[in-house]
Amino acid sequence: MKIAPISGFPEWLPEGRIVEQKVIDTLRSTFELHGFSGVETRSVEPLDQLLRKGETSKEVYLLNRLQGEEGQKSKLGLHFDLTVPLARYVLENAGKLDFPFKRYQIQKVWRGERPQEGRFREFYQADVDVVGQGELAPHHDIELPLVMVDAFSKLPLPPVVVRASNRKLAQGFYEAVGFEDTESVLRIVDKLDKIGPDKLSEELQETLGATEAQARAALELATIRTPDASFVDKVRALGARGDLLDEGLEELANLIEGANSLIPGAMQADLSIARGLDYYTGSVYESTLIGHEDLGSVCSGGRYDNLVEAGKRKFPGVGLSIGVSRLLSRFIDRGLVVPSRKVPACVYVAVNDEGERPHAARIAQKLRERGIPTDVSHNSSKFGKQIKNADKRGIPFVWFTTSEGEQVRDVRTGEQVSANPETWMPPAKDIGVDVQGVLSHE
Repeated sequence: MKIAPISGFPEWLPEGRIVEQKVIDTLRSTFELHGFSGVETRSVEPLDQLLRKGETSKEVYLLNRLQGEEGQKSKLGLHFDLTVPLARYVLENAGKLDFPFKRYQIQKVWRGERPQEGRFREFYQADVDVVGQGELAPHHDIELPLVMVDAFSKLPLPPVVVRASNRKLAQGFYEAVGFEDTESVLRIVDKLDKIGPDKLSEELQETLGATEAQARAALELATIRTPDASFVDKVRALGARGDLLDEGLEELANLIEGANSLIPGAMQADLSIARGLDYYTGSVYESTLIGHEDLGSVCSGGRYDNLVEAGKRKFPGVGLSIGVSRLLSRFIDRGLVVPSRKVPACVYVAVNDEGERPHAARIAQKLRERGIPTDVSHNSSKFGKQIKNADKRGIPFVWFTTSEGEQVRDVRTGEQVSANPETWMPPAKDIGVDVQGVLSHE
């Protein structure tokens, strides 16, 4: 029977999975280093909640029971991101959580979109968010992107460039130049990189009835990019004025200057960033990898003051998200990030003959008790073949029981020395699997 893969559902080989796990472990440890607590939410949410924010109805996978009643519509769907589940989680547990609530979540999500490079239907996503109760201090807008800058600096990937804008700035500007439906303008401008300036101008005029001058103003705003707060003067030069615009300019200037004062060059202003989802209310972020800009944003998010609310209670927040599988597909598939070996084992215990397998197993057990990842040869073929089996998997050490006692060989150098399984230790760098970038800037 021929088995065909299902597009959009990535499955890595073991060495690819090692890379993925190392990246996830690095993200988790970095998030915890910054004081974030890990949570995991259920995979399904009520369908009406999934459809409550943003244009996502075509992406949601419905959950139906095979033996369900005929004609009965499912009211549950698989979550397509981790923000909507966060909103529900906060509301359900508000009385038990400490605010501001700093949470990270690394979990699979599902989206019914057309599969292509870097676009999957099932993938890992990693989120960090800070949620306040009633209010949330603006310094968290600076904190979140710097957490991601720290995390990316520890990954075997090219440097990340974090770019930021502000929804108040954009909305205030659009209002000042005469747009009425600013949410639609934001969604159209969000497609600038995909469709280009000419088609964007055309869509603004045909879809929203914008004048040529309004479309030109929207494009002029979107072209402003600066490494510091000098964008303020550039926006002022366009002539638009308004209280909301002023508020957005001040917030973004404080964000850029605050972030770069802590980590110089950590953030740039890019007023082309709109973020199409309508729950963002302030700062918005996108990030690209140097040399891989065609991959698009690898980390994005923003400030949302109204996503989580119950009656008069509001829980404003700010967060960022990494599409982990999307990010790694580029580097795993092209061999740009590789593990130092294919398997976790550091030592491969050879078996002289099947009668001595229990002895080999005891050697392995003693090594494992001291934290040394160890495998035992699956057969008792000639030592040369067993060494090749270890070398094929990248295992650096082979353990032998010889007439002269226990010995261990470094497969890479050929050096073989006497060893005691209760005291011998490999170099620290060999105990775990290392993950390295290869030609990561090309």
